[in-house]
Amino acid sequence: MIDLVEIYVHWYAGRSQVQIADSLGLDRKTVRKYLGPVVGSGLVPGGPPVMTEEDWRARAQSWFPALVDKGLRQVSWPSIEVHRDYITAQLAAGVTVSTIYQRLVDEQGLVASVASLRRWVGGNLPEEARRAQVRVLRPGSVEPGSEAQIDYGRLGGVDRPCDRAQVHGAGVRDGVGVLNRHASLRLGER
Repeated sequence: MIDLVEIYVHWYAGRSQVQIADSLGLDRKTVRKYLGPVVGSGLVPGGPPVMTEEDWRARAQSWFPALVDKGLRQVSWPSIEVHRDYITAQLAAGVTVSTIYQRLVDEQGLVASVASLRRWVGGNLPEEARRAQVRVLRPGSVEPGSEAQIDYGRLGGVDRPCDRAQVHGAGVRDGVGVLNRHASLRLGER
C-alpha cells in the first residue's frame, strides 16, 4: 500500500520526484502519477497554503478514494459483509476460514474467492482472525512429567557406523534417531 501522504510531505518539503522515488522505494512514474493532481491544483513546494498531514490526507482521499478506503478496492466485500454474523459465530466455534468459505458457497451461494474471504476476515474481524490462527495442540491439562515434547529440528551430524558416513538433519522420534526409512539409531548416553 502506497502512503500518499508521505509522498506529498516529501514533495512539499522540496524533494524531487527522483529523490522521493529513491527514498520510498517507488518507481518514478508512480510518484509522478500521484503528484499529478497536486501540481494540477496549483500547489507549489513549500508555498502557501501551509499543508499539514491532515490536509494532505483529506486531499489524497478526494483525489484517490480507492487507495484510502480499502473497502472500495474490494469488490467482493459487500457480498461477504452480508454474512458477518454467520462468519463471526463460525470463527468463535473454531471453524476454519476455508470451511466457512465452503459452507457459504454451498449453502448461501457466495460468489467470492477464499482469498477474498480471508482478506475480509483480516480487515474486518482482526481479533477473530488472530484467534483463529492460534492452534492448541493438546487441550486440557497434562500431568507434569507424563509426556515429553521433542523438537524435530536438525540434530546436527550423526555418525552412521555401518559405512562411516555422517548424516545431517536427522530427526528424533520416541528416543530413536531416524536417519531415513532404512536406518535408525537409538540415542542414549555414552
